[in-house]
Amino acid sequence: MATTVKLHTLNLSNAKTYLFATIFVIGNLLLPQLAHLIPNGGLILLPIYFFTLIAAYKYGIHVGLLTAVLSPLANSLLFGMPAMAVLPAIMIKSVILAVAAAMAAKHFGKVSFIGILLAILAYQLIGTAIEWGMVQNFTAAVQDFRIGLPGMLIQLVGGYFVLKALTKI
Repeated sequence: MATTVKLHTLNLSNAKTYLFATIFVIGNLLLPQLAHLIPNGGLILLPIYFFTLIAAYKYGIHVGLLTAVLSPLANSLLFGMPAMAVLPAIMIKSVILAVAAAMAAKHFGKVSFIGILLAILAYQLIGTAIEWGMVQNFTAAVQDFRIGLPGMLIQLVGGYFVLKALTKI
C-alpha cells in the first residue's frame, strides 16, 4: 500500500529547515513525556524516534539530522531522559534513522510501508550492532527488540498515517 506525497529536501540555508526541525524536536520532547506516564513507556514505545522518522522522510536529511541530534540532547538536558549513560547509543540510532528514512523517501518517492519498515529495520539492526559494541552487553543491546516492538509498530503504522496526513502540506 502506498500513497503519493509531496516530499521535500530542505537545505541548511533554508529557514524552513530550522522551523520544521524545531517543530519536530518539540514533538520529540512532548511524546516521550506522555510515554513516560506509562511504566516503562519509553522502553516499550520508543517515542524519541517517532518525529525523527517523520522529519527525515517528509523533509529530508537536514531536517531529519537536526531532529535526530537535538531531540535526545534536549530531552536528556531538560528531563534527564534518556540518561547520559545511554544517550550516545540513542543518538546513534536516531541519526541512523534520519539517514535511513531520508534515503527511503528519496528511493521510493512516496510514503510506503516498505520504505518506513526498511528505515526502522536499518536503525534498529545497525544501531543494535553498534550499541552491542559500545556496551559489550548483548542483552542490553537488543532491548528494543525484546520490549520495544510495540514502539516499532507505532513508528511503522503511525508514521505511515502521519505522513499520509501530511500529503497536502
